Amino acid sequence: MKKPIRALKAASVLMSIFLSKPSCELMNRGILALVSSIGCMSAGSLQSLADAMHIPHLFIQRAPAGTPRSSCPPTSRAQPDDYTLFVRPPVYLNDVIFQVVMEYTWQKFIIFYDTDYDIRGIENFLDQTSQQGMDVSLQKVESNINMMITGMFRTMRVEELHRYRDTLRRAVLFMSPATAKAFITEVVETNLVAFDCHWIIINEEISDMDVQELVMKSIGRLTLVRQTFPLPQNTSQRCVRSNHRINTSLCDPKDPKAQMLEITNRYIYDTVLLLANTFHRKLEDRKWHSMASLSCIRKGSKPWQGGKSMLDTVKKGGVSGLTSLLEFNDNGTNPNIHFEILGTNYGEDRGRGVSRLGTWDPIHGLNGTLTDRKLENNMRGVVLRVVTVLEEPFVMVSENVLGKPKKYQGFSIDVLDALANYLGFKYEIYVAPDHKYGSQQADGTWNGLIGELVFKRADVGMSALTITPERESVVDFTTRYMDYSVGVLLRKAERTVDMFACLAPFDLSLWACIAGTVLLVGTLVYLLNWLNPPRLPMGSVSSTTLYNSMWFVYGSFVQQ
Repeated sequence: MKKPIRALKAASVLMSIFLSKPSCELMNRGILALVSSIGCMSAGSLQSLADAMHIPHLFIQRAPAGTPRSSCPPTSRAQPDDYTLFVRPPVYLNDVIFQVVMEYTWQKFIIFYDTDYDIRGIENFLDQTSQQGMDVSLQKVESNINMMITGMFRTMRVEELHRYRDTLRRAVLFMSPATAKAFITEVVETNLVAFDCHWIIINEEISDMDVQELVMKSIGRLTLVRQTFPLPQNTSQRCVRSNHRINTSLCDPKDPKAQMLEITNRYIYDTVLLLANTFHRKLEDRKWHSMASLSCIRKGSKPWQGGKSMLDTVKKGGVSGLTSLLEFNDNGTNPNIHFEILGTNYGEDRGRGVSRLGTWDPIHGLNGTLTDRKLENNMRGVVLRVVTVLEEPFVMVSENVLGKPKKYQGFSIDVLDALANYLGFKYEIYVAPDHKYGSQQADGTWNGLIGELVFKRADVGMSALTITPERESVVDFTTRYMDYSVGVLLRKAERTVDMFACLAPFDLSLWACIAGTVLLVGTLVYLLNWLNPPRLPMGSVSSTTLYNSMWFVYGSFVQQ
């Protein structure tokens, strides 16, 4: 861990030198305030420099590559001596998404985040979900999304892919709009999600054009959380704010330029406007201080005498611009932030509309009601053609009267009837002509039930059909309702004490042969010794009885 930490420190030092040098050159020429639009790590060096030189520093946090912001780490300096003002409000993404998830009553979901997002930004959110007993998973979305999805199909087994699809039914995306579009496109094209999924995308930087493209690329239900700026109800006042007029292309929400304007650039515009009003007010009060012409490199250089007065004037001021109201509290932060929550209904219609579900702000919290609505009864009058394969107890023929349509019953038929009653459709059911489930032929075509669906002769297929990757590549499956596997049943052994257990290794006939062999060989040894007794030395005694012969053979057999 030492090498990455040293590399990070070295990068921070280089970035500090890179930013401090031009800042010092500006101070040598003379400045009244310093405005920066950079990341948290780079802003630390400018903050230290501004505190040392007493130069008001208006910091506008910019997230890398359009990803959601993460809170900057707190500084060690005391707040009253801090000359840095945070133009962008604090990051409230944790609070917003937690309240949205609670309103939807989600208990299990997955969080996707891109490579540029600082995962430490949702640490508080993860703590809150853990306290509520929610099951939350995390997955990083690589820059090459196609390779990432392909790798999952290559490494995961079929059962693991099914479980992964179940997990994707509820997801939260912390990523840039561009990455979200590419990611949604990949998972939809590879059939990883279905029309019953519900995804939440949260990012302050989501334009109206991004919303339209995300809705067009997604299926199922989509909820989008983004930062918004309240506009005056009177349209004639939208481009006229206090004593200045804003360009129509920037203040008109329907103008394409205004829609493409990044939030960071909006804050830059209002920051410059605020400083202009501050300088004008200082001139009117005749409390103008000479510009700070300082040398921040020389050790004995003194800070700017008018810095404190200029900082207080900026804090007391405020401006109404492109970000609604820009002002600062005693801590030097901008408290004004508003989020709007947009959403679609469930379905596969790519042209479905987007409605405003509610708003959120730090003072009032959530204003609106969020419900995870299920499928609506929108199939009245629709007649579906259903193909099936007979398989007990799922699909069976209950009545077959000559000249009348067959009637079917079974578990799958009960599910189909329940869906028909709930959604309001009617159906016509028939058996696949070849009575097969479906397999791919040598010429690439499909037969059986799958072939009926591929050739559009049927709208729905229903039977005890096994989900395979080959079939999933040509048709869409519902969530599985039964797992089937082959098992082996064995009778549980009874534990009894048997005094003849030592005979278990051999069969009874084998033991009989062994005993007969011992008797036969022992008898032969006795007869040979009796017919032809061995010549023994004088004084030795030989026992050639039948009993000794038997023991001799038995001892040779057991080697004892």
